[in-house]
Amino acid sequence: MSRKHGSAILWVMFLALFTIQITNAAIYNVGDGNGWTFGVSNWPNGKNFKAGDVLVFKYPKGVHNVVIVNKANYGSCNASGKILSSGNDRVTLGKGTYYFICGIPGHCNGGQKISVTAK
Repeated sequence: MSRKHGSAILWVMFLALFTIQITNAAIYNVGDGNGWTFGVSNWPNGKNFKAGDVLVFKYPKGVHNVVIVNKANYGSCNASGKILSSGNDRVTLGKGTYYFICGIPGHCNGGQKISVTAK
């Protein structure tokens, strides 16, 4: 087998494994049918998130937003972090814990916040 042919086989194997990894990822609509709104803080309960999963935050643009915050800001509803505001925001999870709040005043305190841990 030529070196060029062997490289092509390795490339095809890599693409096949990469495709398998992508297809194992789940897409979650945060808040399910209600979307990203008040009272979603219990939405992650019972779900097993994995690295590569995608969270989709759907909400009326201009009414809400999504702020990716640290643990301290999550606990205090401090909206210092990366702000997403398209109304159809997608976040791909890596391993670890993520904290999301709505940065509109009063919304986080109204339960518009979630934390998820991906393994």
